[in-house]
Amino acid sequence: MTRAYLAGLIGAGVGPSLTPALHMAEARHHGIEYLYRTIDLPALGLPASDVGDLVRYGRLLGYDAFNITHPCKQIVVPHLDRVERRAADLGAVNTVVFEDGRAVGYNTDLTGFEAAFTTGLPGADTRHVVQIGAGGAGSAVAAALLGLGTQRLSIVDVDHERATALTQDLSARYPGAQVETSSPEKLSALLSEADGLVHCTPTGMADHPGLPLDATFLHARLWVADIVYRPLETALLQAARAAGCRTLDGGHMAVHQAVDAFHLITGRTPDAARMLQHFRSLVA
Repeated sequence: MTRAYLAGLIGAGVGPSLTPALHMAEARHHGIEYLYRTIDLPALGLPASDVGDLVRYGRLLGYDAFNITHPCKQIVVPHLDRVERRAADLGAVNTVVFEDGRAVGYNTDLTGFEAAFTTGLPGADTRHVVQIGAGGAGSAVAAALLGLGTQRLSIVDVDHERATALTQDLSARYPGAQVETSSPEKLSALLSEADGLVHCTPTGMADHPGLPLDATFLHARLWVADIVYRPLETALLQAARAAGCRTLDGGHMAVHQAVDAFHLITGRTPDAARMLQHFRSLVA
């Protein structure tokens, strides 16, 4: 008899998440029972600091895994029995799997962006990349870019201290690369000589409409990747295509991190193309 799986998503504002539908639809294709529930901290009146207790009780209650999202990706780390090396380097976990009674942490944001980039922008030059945003997702994306061979990474954030902290951390872990902090005022000069641009802030989301930079800075020699996926067609991607850029929408990363999480949880190899198609139908 095929075993059933119970998974959950812990975070703030996770009620509208598409992740449960995405996981459960793929499970049906594999002929397995799979229940995925959201655990919205504000709705339950719980602080983010309770994530450790939720993981502990979840294991006792028979959960197989949890996805972890804002604002708990870093807070959860000390409560785990083991953390996979790359997630430990990031200091952030977005997937917890119970393996032989132990809570093991992974970061599929990192692996998800890697897969999204290599499949969605094949052959794109990564020698010099400009990244806007140094938050949690930005940290994972930056590490993925350096792992993909980026030689110079320019990190731009309105919070200079946050960008500097990320730059210092990445420089220590990737000594062969040039990682630098820059300011929004220097974007025009940076992009004039860069190969690509990755956007990792909320700007462009339904609740934060607009562009994260002056559209005149974009040019046809750039590729542009956005991790925002609601909407998939952000103002940045529209402007980039108008400028002749190759583009990658945020749906690719969202799906590939779910692909990796599904595999970690079930041991099954999901169909990434099928999951991407389903994701796009959900977003639409």
